[in-house]
Amino acid sequence: MNPPSDRSATPHAGPPSLPEVHRSVAVPNAGGFLRKLFAFMGPGYLVAVGYMDPGNWATALAGGSAFGYTLLAVALASSLMAILLQALCARIGIATGRDLAQLCRERFPKPVSYPLWLFAEVAICATDLAELIGTAIALELLFGIPLIYGVMLTALDAFLILWLQNKGVRWLEALIFGFIVLIFGCFAIQIVLSDPVWGEVLRGYVPSASIVTNETQLYIAMGILGATVMPHNLYLHTAVVQSRAWRQDLDGKREAIRFASIDSTIALSFALLINSAILITAAATFHTTGNTEVAEIGEAYQLMTPLLGSGLAATLFAVALLFCGINATVTATLSGQVVMEGFLRFRMPPVLRRLVTRLIAIVPAVVVTWMYGASGTAHLLILSQVILSMQLPFAVIPLMMFASDKARLGALAAPRWQVVTGWAIAVVIVVLNVKVLVDAVPGG
Repeated sequence: MNPPSDRSATPHAGPPSLPEVHRSVAVPNAGGFLRKLFAFMGPGYLVAVGYMDPGNWATALAGGSAFGYTLLAVALASSLMAILLQALCARIGIATGRDLAQLCRERFPKPVSYPLWLFAEVAICATDLAELIGTAIALELLFGIPLIYGVMLTALDAFLILWLQNKGVRWLEALIFGFIVLIFGCFAIQIVLSDPVWGEVLRGYVPSASIVTNETQLYIAMGILGATVMPHNLYLHTAVVQSRAWRQDLDGKREAIRFASIDSTIALSFALLINSAILITAAATFHTTGNTEVAEIGEAYQLMTPLLGSGLAATLFAVALLFCGINATVTATLSGQVVMEGFLRFRMPPVLRRLVTRLIAIVPAVVVTWMYGASGTAHLLILSQVILSMQLPFAVIPLMMFASDKARLGALAAPRWQVVTGWAIAVVIVVLNVKVLVDAVPGG
């Protein structure tokens, strides 16, 4: 009997995704497990950065201070969803040789693909808004730069992106990984200083009915979900995984899917640890001392020294925030490039693309900062994450359609358990979004 055909090997129209780095990293044909895994390690960390951006900080601080460890269950569930969805992204990127945006353009009619492009751009702008505000807050806390000037200074990060991209994808991945390690180290020290009750921490990972029945908890939970399972990361992963030069036969693609999935799973596990650390620190430092309404990053910074008796915790908090903002800036820029080129086949220089996206985000940030100060930016941060959650179905549903398409993927289609679980995740996301919208309607 003939082996299963690789139906994904047909040629495709249009340029490859992220042509600057496409198949630029060699994959050894021989060698042990660790050698091959090292070749594939990197894209997962670029994706993981989006799961620990300043938007996560706002939702985790608000959730930890208001409800203690209760919303750790949401952080865990969101991360497990993300691990599966990103593994499916790696699968379709490797199996088809196309990213999610390209697939949407090629397989959906224009009345469907253009709105999907618009929703993806809205998600990227919401992400950029969170990164902009978070980075500006970190600059204010560390260097005393007024918030409104810090917001404007963040536009300069476009030049950082240009420099990083010219260095090559491996240099970019190494820098991102280094920042993640530093962020993890900062929060490891903060957890030690905050001294949480570990029994309560473990109970927090068990789901509570109040998460759904309490409107405030649900709103913040949706923010955590939007800050964790981020729409632009689904587009990015399908593209950046193609930077590896795996063998183009069926066995080579299967091996690539396996190692790419391991890479993203390890990276997202780091992201879960960091997100949990933010929430645990907020719960142990603020909720247990009666400070249940701490939602502003600046307020959290000011309270840490008197509550923990150490200025080190506050300094590490601000340093980690700055690293998170810079890190997330890189992936937002790459995602914007993938979305624009994939949906529209329109190429724009990365720096120009970054400046356009950043200018769109700067306008609401400057207006809110000018009118309402730090309290306004805190509410804007959480709102940006809820907006991201609202955009999720428009990325997750196409992803599931492509990942389960046996007619096109053949032997590389996702296994049944992943398809069933992935569709269940899509349904949960849609239902929760509808409930948040209904609760937001007066009398709803």
